[in-house]
Amino acid sequence: MRCEWAGDDPLMTAYHDREWGVPAHDDRTLFEFLTLEGAQAGLSWMTILRKRDGYRRAFAGFDPDQVARFTDADVARLLADVSIVRNRAKITSAVANARAVLAVREERGGFAEHLWSFVDGRPLQPERRSLSDLPTDTPEARAISRDLKRRGFGFVGPTTIYSLMQACGLVNDHVTGCFRWAELTASVGFPPC
Repeated sequence: MRCEWAGDDPLMTAYHDREWGVPAHDDRTLFEFLTLEGAQAGLSWMTILRKRDGYRRAFAGFDPDQVARFTDADVARLLADVSIVRNRAKITSAVANARAVLAVREERGGFAEHLWSFVDGRPLQPERRSLSDLPTDTPEARAISRDLKRRGFGFVGPTTIYSLMQACGLVNDHVTGCFRWAELTASVGFPPC
């Protein structure tokens, strides 16, 4: 069985089967998902998945060092790029977020280390039995959201952050009947919470 939200679209099922919930411990991947989850606000995740390659090209492979150097001319270029969501607030937020990632890296040694510190360095392993059991945010997501907002990040509300946590494996929110829940639980070597 697969989580029902994955549906039957090949792009979405591949994302579910290979990527969603896999623990990410590198700044680039976490910055990618921070950008994509922020871009998704008000849209469907499928819309963002279809534009993901465009985002990778437009945002320098999600290298936060490069994106942090984007200028007003780069923002203008991005606003004309039909391969991404052309929303000025989301674009300027992504550039500001790259700069904030670098500041966190300077202070904490890495963006990944900082985010993982909110879950004690290990994926949370709740046992969600159905899609209706999945929350839209958690105390950990609210804490991360507050921290990132304080550091100048944008588009980092608790729901967006919880989506980031799910996507990047800070929490294993595959339902327990899904084949990926067992695989991911076994791969991290931790029992359910």
